[in-house]
Amino acid sequence: MSLVTALIYRRRHRLLGRLVQEALALYGMEVPAACEIGPGLTVFHRGFGTVLHPYTTLGAGVTLYNGVTVGRADPWVPQELSPMRRVVVEDGAVLCAGAKVVCKEGVLTVGAGTIVGANAVLTRSTGPGEVWAGVPARRVGMREGAREGYAPPVQQLRA
Repeated sequence: MSLVTALIYRRRHRLLGRLVQEALALYGMEVPAACEIGPGLTVFHRGFGTVLHPYTTLGAGVTLYNGVTVGRADPWVPQELSPMRRVVVEDGAVLCAGAKVVCKEGVLTVGAGTIVGANAVLTRSTGPGEVWAGVPARRVGMREGAREGYAPPVQQLRA
């Protein structure tokens, strides 16, 4: 486990939480304590520039590269008035460098095993095992072996 990943998992520590948040800020990361993060998170390139909205859920075995943003599509609207409820990144999803996942309303779900390409701007939910790229992001393919009910091998981490 990398230092950054260890810090992310310790950000809710009762006594050290604030210090851990400041250490993450030195890496250019913003991971609020309210984020729900499953086991097996992988963060590459120390996550420089990664920002997660407090209403973010990351499943087991999610991979984040540097410069990833997960948040609201309407940051100028007060949180209480925003129709955005949550962003859920399911097990085994990969958010490549510079990917932006922005929720307009309700719940945006990045399906299990989905890949969001570098610098893509994803504004809608995806299915399992899909590959999305572009601005705005559109489905450009499927992961090898993906099918209906796709479950990435990383689900073994939950055991």
